[in-house]
Amino acid sequence: MLPRERYEQLEKDTLCEFACLSSRTKGRERYVPPCDLRTEFQRDRDRILHCNSFRRLKHKTQVFLSPMGDHYRTRLTHTLEVAQIARTMARALRLNEDLTEAIALGHDLGHTPFGHAGERMLNELNPHGFHHYEQSLRVVDCLENDGEGLNLTYEVRDGILKHTNQKAETREGQIVRFADVIAYINHDIDDSVRAEILTEDDVPRSITDVLGHSKSERITTLITSIINGGAQEIHMDERTAQAYDALHKFMGVSVYTNPKCKSEETRAQDMIAYLYQYYILHIEALPAQYLNNAYKYGADTAVCDYIAGMTDGFAVQAFKDLFIPKSWTLY
Repeated sequence: MLPRERYEQLEKDTLCEFACLSSRTKGRERYVPPCDLRTEFQRDRDRILHCNSFRRLKHKTQVFLSPMGDHYRTRLTHTLEVAQIARTMARALRLNEDLTEAIALGHDLGHTPFGHAGERMLNELNPHGFHHYEQSLRVVDCLENDGEGLNLTYEVRDGILKHTNQKAETREGQIVRFADVIAYINHDIDDSVRAEILTEDDVPRSITDVLGHSKSERITTLITSIINGGAQEIHMDERTAQAYDALHKFMGVSVYTNPKCKSEETRAQDMIAYLYQYYILHIEALPAQYLNNAYKYGADTAVCDYIAGMTDGFAVQAFKDLFIPKSWTLY
């Protein structure tokens, strides 16, 4: 047996009845011969891990815009934390860990510079709307690999698209949705403590008495709640879910709308708006791939593709190059 075949048999022997087996994938839009070494979901994970959009996540905002410090989360470190949490749950529930990891690594590839502030501005500007989960699917389908896309399996694409506000078809995709919210709520608390916006003691006792009094305790409680619910229906128990909802509301007031945390968001959104309007009026200024997309999909879509793919620093530099006068010199 080939290594791939041995692992496919191992999945059949060890995973639970609700797991999505790689040998039973619905396949890819374009057929490719099977790999001797890796299953289909392992190949998807590797394709995502090696793509350009994944590497750019290290320079994209999570919550704090361009923070002065080495330990604040970026979109990349958030993605890695989501993958770790999701894999822990998948392994405990005997679901497909490779499928889970592939979805987790790809779920935020379409995120804009400057976090959700950039997403909100593109959604406001684009007549067709803009949502990062739809853009993540567009990245893997249409933009990566010089416009050829990554040609991922149906199950990975479904999980990426539905990780925010829909129910994925696979249990593995459903796990990633929970892993995403578990990761961001806890690392946002951690970063906010580091930024001296709040302290652990500021979190109401009614929440910490249920979820725990530290990042580690909260993550363990939330993961355990989902694992204890079993693989048939991925969910939190009611008491834990209510405490999580209360924590999210607390963070909304204390951090996500905090002027200290969000002081630069208006400037970032203005920058996005200037870039968008410039490229709409000067479509010829887009790089060749995006100019081709303008003819295929329309100018608004192509401009969103280009801006959404920018890192924070690239967007700032593009704005400077287009709108900030340079000093004149004779030499």
